[in-house]
Amino acid sequence: MFVCGKNLLRSPTAEQIFADIAGYEVMSAGTRQDADEVVSAELLDWADEVFVMEKRHAAQLRSRFPTSLRAKKLVCLDIPDRYAFMQPELIALLRGRLRSHLMK
Repeated sequence: MFVCGKNLLRSPTAEQIFADIAGYEVMSAGTRQDADEVVSAELLDWADEVFVMEKRHAAQLRSRFPTSLRAKKLVCLDIPDRYAFMQPELIALLRGRLRSHLMK
């Protein structure tokens, strides 16, 4: 599961580019209440691994969903909110930072 703030640019880009990897199901959500898809305990329960774009997203999830995250791998990708949806530089960053996690 990929998480950013509003689920508009970074996490939907990640969801789209990794959607076709065999053996994985991916989705995305946002931490803000006005996000296109808001993170919920149910979504976190569904996920095996949670990838956040920024440290603040990890802190928000830990604060709001401690039980749902108890047995989850939570990884911060350190990707700032300065990229457009499907921007080539964002795609390159995502692929590079997720290589060891998703492309085994």
